[in-house]
Amino acid sequence: MKNRWSQVRAWAAGRRAKIKDATLNIQRAFALVWQAHSPSALAMLGCTLVGALLPVGQAWVGKLIVDAVVTAINTHVGAAAGLRTVLPLLLVEFILLVTQAGNTQARTFAEHVLHAQINLKINARIISKALELDLSHFENAEYYDKLENARREADYRSLQIVNGGFYIIQNALSLVSFGALLFRFSPWLALILFAATIPAFIAQSRYGELHFRVLTWRAPEARKLSYLEYLLTDYNAVKEIKLFGLGEPLLGRYADLFWKFVREDQAIAWQRSWASLGWGLLSTLSYYGAYAWIVWNAVGSLITLGDMTLYLNIFRSSQNMFEAVFSGLSDLYENALFMSNLFAFLELRPQMVVAAHPRPVPKEIRQGIEFRHVSFKYDGHDEWALRDVSLCIRPGEKIALVGPNGAGKTTLIKLLTRLYDPTEGQILLDGVDLREYDLAQLRQQIGVIFQDFVRYYLSAAENVGFGQIEALDDRPRIVGAAQKSGADPVITALPEGYETTLGRWFSKGRDLSGGEWQKIALARAFMRDCEVLVLDEPTAALDAENELKVFQQFRELTNDKMAVLISHRFSTVRMADRIFVIERGQITERGTHAELLAQGGTYARLFTLQAESYR
Repeated sequence: MKNRWSQVRAWAAGRRAKIKDATLNIQRAFALVWQAHSPSALAMLGCTLVGALLPVGQAWVGKLIVDAVVTAINTHVGAAAGLRTVLPLLLVEFILLVTQAGNTQARTFAEHVLHAQINLKINARIISKALELDLSHFENAEYYDKLENARREADYRSLQIVNGGFYIIQNALSLVSFGALLFRFSPWLALILFAATIPAFIAQSRYGELHFRVLTWRAPEARKLSYLEYLLTDYNAVKEIKLFGLGEPLLGRYADLFWKFVREDQAIAWQRSWASLGWGLLSTLSYYGAYAWIVWNAVGSLITLGDMTLYLNIFRSSQNMFEAVFSGLSDLYENALFMSNLFAFLELRPQMVVAAHPRPVPKEIRQGIEFRHVSFKYDGHDEWALRDVSLCIRPGEKIALVGPNGAGKTTLIKLLTRLYDPTEGQILLDGVDLREYDLAQLRQQIGVIFQDFVRYYLSAAENVGFGQIEALDDRPRIVGAAQKSGADPVITALPEGYETTLGRWFSKGRDLSGGEWQKIALARAFMRDCEVLVLDEPTAALDAENELKVFQQFRELTNDKMAVLISHRFSTVRMADRIFVIERGQITERGTHAELLAQGGTYARLFTLQAESYR
């Protein structure tokens, strides 16, 4: 018995905590809506107040009309005189109906405007938060689950909270005025009306919470469903899917997952419908019991026919409003639960340390960059990506990093650009730890083109200009960067030159070959006026002749700058001042091309193997 009581108390405490969280989410949702577009929110509030007063006025005018008609009939004043008596009341009722119609349309318009503003506000906040977070978040599956839960219906749910909240206020105000009239007739009827709607409210709240939990749990599978849909319709994947005959098997997986979701949703909807039907019958029985009681009083001449019409109208409307209020509260609770996903995502914080008083990054690097006993381990991984790496890059020096895939070359570049911070050790720029510098300025001084560079399906000019966003309108600089990378002939040959949209996503877009895209990416790197330039497999898609031209020009253009090259082609690597061989996260060899060949180690072996393949 004691254990049972403990379980009940634990359940009650959990329930109170959920209600508290839901209430807080409702307040935050209203604040979010107010920030999105306060005029529309005020318009909806005004429509709510007008809508709350109209039902009482319509019910009372209806009573007066019936009583006036009955009086005219009983006094035999004639049709003309009776019509003159009733006509002003009919006019008032007509005005109330027109007002109601206008108020409904005004509310609908305000809701439409507000929905668009909320959509922009929430999506902008989600994207801003994503831009603020560290790269480590984007390499974590849990982050994408949170993102999926945050994006799913967030704008819709916030609007529903505000819309539903206003409707609850409207119905509650109408019920207060109805209740005063109904209580005057019979307090018991008012009590029955209220009590009959409570069970349905409890049932709806229970199933609303269940629906929320199911959608939250299925976030990983929902992302998989979206991925399969993307895979089956994406241009880059469609060639291989057709050639390997993957279409039907993947579509089958998509359909299986889709129907699994449908079955889960249908099971909840089925239970919810039966619960609503059962408790709805209780409300219906209470209504007809009250109906009979009101008619009994009218037949016994205890109330007038107008009173009977008034009370029946009030009771029917009040019952509907009670159900609407409780249903609205249930929906409000469910929507607030869904909003917790959004607010939980927005509360994520970057893990990267930011200096309270950051140093400005020097305009000219005088001492160079030093990796001092740097080790790094990715979150959730036991093995080290880099282990005790120490190296120096002197001002104006060109170094190359070589080694097998997965050795840690790109990870080293991510640390240099502070996409990550070292797990152990330090990276120094002019003798100062990178973590002490202003992060935005630091990244402005380093130009990087990764092997998996982005192909922007925008104009060719923008594809190049994004390398230095502040110079996006500087066409001579864009053309100059394209000439340095060899992209200018490619771009000028396009139908609209630098204004041509690249890629196949949009109308009149022109796709490029892999090598042409790589020249565009290189031009993006040359756009940046920086002290350090990093090229991670920058010429993998170029033929040997174009690769040689790019790197000869690259050495000339970066004569007074520091450069880091990552490449598997030794014809490129040998142009570097020093070469570092990275294996299993550690530097195993270092020196010039000639020195490494003389050592007869890994570098010499790989160089010999590649050279023999060209004979």
